[in-house]
Amino acid sequence: MKNFWLILVLSFFIAENAAAQKTEISLNSGWKFREVNKTEWLLATVPGCVHTDLIANKKIEDPFYRDNEKDLQWIGKTDWEYQTTFNVSAEMLKRQNLEIVFQGLDTYANVFLNDKPILDADNMFRTWRVDVKKFLKQGENILRIKFRSPINEILPLMKKLDYELPAVNDQGEKTSPYTRKAPYQFGWDWGPRFVTSGVWKPVNLEVWDDARIEDLQIKQNKISKENADLSAIVEVVSASENEALLEIVNAGFKQKVAAQTVKLKKGLNKISLDFAITNPKLWFPVGFGEQPLYTFKAKLTLNKKTVDERFKRTGLRTLELRQKPDKDGISFEFVVNGIPIFAHGANWIPADIFPTRITPEKYKNLLDSLKNANMNMLRVWGGGIYEDDYFYDWADENGVLIWQDFMFACSMYPGDKAFLENVRAEAIDNVKRLRNHPSIVIWVGNNEIESAWTHWGWKEHLPNFIWDDYLKLFTRLLPEVLDEYDPSRPYWQSSPSSNFQADSDSQRIGDVHYWEVWHAEKPYKEYEKQFPRFMSEYGFQSFPELETVKTYTTEEDRKSIETPIMLAHQRHPRGNQLVRQYLLREYNEPIDFESFLYVSQVLQAEGIKIGAEHFRRIMPRNMGSLYWQANDCWQVASWSGMDYFGRWKALMYYTKRFYAPMLISPFVEDNGNLNVFVVSDSPEAKQAQMVLSLVDLNGKILSSKQTDLLVEPIKGKSYFSQKVGEFLNGADEKNVFLLAELKVGGKTVSQNEYFFKPFKELSVSKPSIKTEISATANGFKIVLSTDKLAKSVYLSGFTKGFFTDNYFNLIPNRNIEIEFQTTEKMSVDEFRNRLKVRSLIEAFN
Repeated sequence: MKNFWLILVLSFFIAENAAAQKTEISLNSGWKFREVNKTEWLLATVPGCVHTDLIANKKIEDPFYRDNEKDLQWIGKTDWEYQTTFNVSAEMLKRQNLEIVFQGLDTYANVFLNDKPILDADNMFRTWRVDVKKFLKQGENILRIKFRSPINEILPLMKKLDYELPAVNDQGEKTSPYTRKAPYQFGWDWGPRFVTSGVWKPVNLEVWDDARIEDLQIKQNKISKENADLSAIVEVVSASENEALLEIVNAGFKQKVAAQTVKLKKGLNKISLDFAITNPKLWFPVGFGEQPLYTFKAKLTLNKKTVDERFKRTGLRTLELRQKPDKDGISFEFVVNGIPIFAHGANWIPADIFPTRITPEKYKNLLDSLKNANMNMLRVWGGGIYEDDYFYDWADENGVLIWQDFMFACSMYPGDKAFLENVRAEAIDNVKRLRNHPSIVIWVGNNEIESAWTHWGWKEHLPNFIWDDYLKLFTRLLPEVLDEYDPSRPYWQSSPSSNFQADSDSQRIGDVHYWEVWHAEKPYKEYEKQFPRFMSEYGFQSFPELETVKTYTTEEDRKSIETPIMLAHQRHPRGNQLVRQYLLREYNEPIDFESFLYVSQVLQAEGIKIGAEHFRRIMPRNMGSLYWQANDCWQVASWSGMDYFGRWKALMYYTKRFYAPMLISPFVEDNGNLNVFVVSDSPEAKQAQMVLSLVDLNGKILSSKQTDLLVEPIKGKSYFSQKVGEFLNGADEKNVFLLAELKVGGKTVSQNEYFFKPFKELSVSKPSIKTEISATANGFKIVLSTDKLAKSVYLSGFTKGFFTDNYFNLIPNRNIEIEFQTTEKMSVDEFRNRLKVRSLIEAFN
């Protein structure tokens, strides 16, 4: 009924406008679904998928709870059918062109309109446009889609082959390389296996007559502070030969910047209009300037009537991936508006195993968190999805740079003509959709495939033509697409890679993934022996906090990290073993389950801190630190800095400190030298003061030294060096620590504590932590003090809300003031009663 009234109103609109203006009608409502060959229809949501529809209809339990996942694998091996109806008026049928546009079908889909086949789709990442005028009728029309199982579709093909393409992360049949679908949905070592089907993006009916605008690209030819030379590249589809007026408008200023009368041929027309903007406002990464954005409108007029308009937003900036020979090899640094940018951030995975559940609100919460933790780059990893427009719009608005992988990861792929042409269409669709975003600074062909071919045994066990297929896809097809549709950005064929100039794991050229810490069980200090040009992956696991674990377990499940349910939410085969092994190097055995979760987070944060600070200290040799991983797609033990619900782990609080624009970073070399580095991202030198204090565990300052510094720009440099023994001057290294502070204009901009022994060897005793609590407009202010050093102080007790700091070292005579931000209403007394405060020593006997 809703669609009927919509069509009725639109029919009057169309008649009134003499069949000129293009009209888009949503077909997202009124859907139902069923299992093929079953009779029961159920309500469906579009966009969505079969799993979320089954949940909404209470046909299955929460897939994330306990080990429900294993009982739901039948869904991915089943064919499903979706159907809706919509009405078309007689006036609408008089229009020249009626097309249905499917923005995303997941994945193998036979589409029927009024029982006539109109489309066979086979790629989750493509947009499908179908001319349906001859299939439509006045009144009710039935749109039906049959989704074939992505697993069953491929199994017969695999049986015919005498080799198997590697798919090391598939947690079941190894079908994912043959299907253009989000790889992570087949399972990963941090994610579940839910092989989805459904209409995962909007569906529209487009109605137009003479011509429509297919796309608008704002090409940046030459950008300076004084002038921006631009071209509007407009794609126009015309129903016949025609003459039209094409105008480009700077929509923000309501100013026409270009216009041209053009002769249109039937079919696709590509038109370029040059224009300029004087004194443009340039777009900068966060921390280096503002993020002004320009919105441009392409307006198409025929016979003095506007037939279509298309809006695109962009930011004006120069971009270079600077790769210049130097004494250490070849540089790998992103330069924006002439400023080299040290990229500090993390790898982003889809924020839910079911992507349509990632609402704008969830995107904003997670992405705001990452920016607040001082990240300026996110890598959209190649095993997930090309993210929703909201993701890239947010990045544009907030100045966060995006490293964009194409969706290929940890597998080899077919090289037949049909597969390659499918990928070509996918790449064109997504490059055209994303190319106007100033935040995107690189296209990368895949995740880890070049390295895997060389180092994972594939080269020795697979036919040679498999590598030839790799070259077809990643060194020819994707570069060809980018040369035609987006030559403005660099392309890198794999991550990690040396671009075939050296071994893919070379630290002299390109980017590096370093996993000897974790997989090879090497100590955290090994990070300090790595000297890459850009570190795009490294990481360590931890468990989520107790409140998150409760959402997928019963009390019985929480007796140990080794219960069946805890293991069901630990997808790395050696994950628990490795966490425990590393933990016992630094700490004693935690006293209980909750303490183990807590200590695992501190362990993870301390380890990544060692790596991240080292990779920043060696700037400008290394110009990137992207740890694995930013986020989760379900509740799980993983490498993430924040969990599925966006709750910050210890790592995210540490991240905010070690990714600060200016960092003070002490460390001890193997030769016993204590060095204190200061790192600055700024392109300008900074006046600062460095204060180094030797403090005992009771807070007594044994010695202190203040030094005025001129901190060098875009560099890490040692400003203090001394033998540890000389610095300690007889003090017991088990009973003291170095407190390093960096001040600018009298304000502390970075603080770091360096302990000379592992925690289990320190002479730590239980502190008495006091809190003073008062209400604020957004929650509560907490002032904490202690009589003895309180290591990694952890505040908890609430399922909703955010502590502005946590997992910090509380030093005697140095109060820490933080805020708990919440929308939950409670009194100060109630907050005090619920607040839990513990320090690390309390996690052990």
